[in-house]
Amino acid sequence: FGSRKRLSFAAPSNTFLPFLPPLKVITMGRRPARCYRYAHGKPYPKSKYCRGVPDPKIRIFDCGKKKLPCDEFPAAAHMVCDENQQVTSECLEAARIATNKFMVTNAGRDFFHIRMRPHPYHVLRINKTLSCAGADRLSTGMRGAFGKPYGTAARVKIGQVLISIRTKDEKVQIAAEALRRAKFKFAGRQKVHISSKMGFTKFQKEDYNKWKASGRLIPDGISVQWLSSRGPLYRLVGRQAYKEVCEQLDED
Repeated sequence: FGSRKRLSFAAPSNTFLPFLPPLKVITMGRRPARCYRYAHGKPYPKSKYCRGVPDPKIRIFDCGKKKLPCDEFPAAAHMVCDENQQVTSECLEAARIATNKFMVTNAGRDFFHIRMRPHPYHVLRINKTLSCAGADRLSTGMRGAFGKPYGTAARVKIGQVLISIRTKDEKVQIAAEALRRAKFKFAGRQKVHISSKMGFTKFQKEDYNKWKASGRLIPDGISVQWLSSRGPLYRLVGRQAYKEVCEQLDED
């Protein structure tokens, strides 16, 4: 058959061979939250020694009409954690979106204020290892196993509030249902409570009305400041009335 010749085929660099399938880039997904549910060791916050921390998924902690005074939204509902655990920034963001969506749809955009209470400051770590063919030649096993920053989480305790909603009295049941639906975004057990206090303040509704009528409460944004009976008299009666009382005493 004569001499054998070696066949060669060169394709331009900007084209691909039609008979070769394109390469697929396979990326690993995130670890499930059960890997980081319980706290082990000390808190590990972001610092100048802990660099390269990814931004938390939750960036907004207040939704709705967050600047209205406390008299506008007298009712409040809270989601309370019932376990010692860590909640990641991803589940906090998912719960915020679910709560806000339900409140906007059922209560109205102008009739609530949602506040996410925990902040994810604890840095989660991961010790990445290769799982491809020939990884045993490249991986180092447990040598130098201190992981790289992977995400953030908040450490919560039993009885700590996760989400708070203040709204009108007639819409507090809608807020409780929104929090019940948001419970499915968290691991573990949570409880929903309807507060007997005035909005986000620390006063019961009866005490709030009594102290406000007597002038012992000063509006302070979404909360109020308490004027105790101690201190100078003009703090309670006002400087002008205090000056008049002093003048009458001087005349007597």
